[in-house]
Amino acid sequence: MFNQVTLVGRFTRDPELTYTKDGTPVCNFTLAVQRSFRNQEGEYDADFVPVTVWRRQAETTCEYCHKGAMVGVKGRINTRLYDNKDNKRVQVVEVNAEDVRFLKLQPGASEAPPESIGLSTEPFPAGM
Repeated sequence: MFNQVTLVGRFTRDPELTYTKDGTPVCNFTLAVQRSFRNQEGEYDADFVPVTVWRRQAETTCEYCHKGAMVGVKGRINTRLYDNKDNKRVQVVEVNAEDVRFLKLQPGASEAPPESIGLSTEPFPAGM
């Protein structure tokens, strides 16, 4: 089986950093990804994709990225089901990121992270 997704888009809001009960950092954000075709009004629509990043990459993403920053995300689709407070079954589809590449940070953002962190500010290689 093959489950891999690559997205390039912009943060719709500042990312949120939380920690699991055992102290593992987790960062959640929504990525606005422009569609490659125009709608009936001649404008480009966007898809809003929820993304989750874990561990050191979660901390670095939350430190350096803010609303409007453009990133490339490589990861896998994750689906889960739960019952909400009204006892209705809800399905969530999100991207579990394995790699986040900082493509364009917004003005006023901290300096780009050092290469020793393991994240690249370079765009994805050609063909990605």
